[in-house]
Amino acid sequence: MSDDSTSGPLLELRGIQLEAAAGGAEEAIRAAGQLLVDIDAVDPSYVDAMLEREQSVSTVMGEGVAIPHGTNESKGFVRRNALSFTRFPDGVDWNGKPVTIAIGIAAQGNDHVGILSKLAMILVDLEKAERLRNTIDPQQVLELLTPDEGDDDE
Repeated sequence: MSDDSTSGPLLELRGIQLEAAAGGAEEAIRAAGQLLVDIDAVDPSYVDAMLEREQSVSTVMGEGVAIPHGTNESKGFVRRNALSFTRFPDGVDWNGKPVTIAIGIAAQGNDHVGILSKLAMILVDLEKAERLRNTIDPQQVLELLTPDEGDDDE
């Protein structure tokens, strides 16, 4: 998945962790947020804003996927648009819902709306969602979350 408003791809290999474990939603959000910090997409304060967002609105999309992201007030902590991909092979009890994938989102301005829309289009494909839940290959994650050329013809 690439993004025209940044100088690089939204998702990169170093933003992918396939063998994570978490004791609950808070730990899982911290793991997804830390990847965004590690790739220099956000200031560390953004992770707290991701936790704050989760307290007001659940970011679980269903099909074992959550999309944690910060609050509107945390936009100043975002250095560039980016995604992180964290897979929890043993699953996480995300406030009563089972989650195996957390896709962290960092977005400037209102860019999160387009990013969420693109993610939803990918994740509505049950075959792709299943492959994302089960992959052990970070390159496959990149391929599944990167739209084919021509998919952006909207």
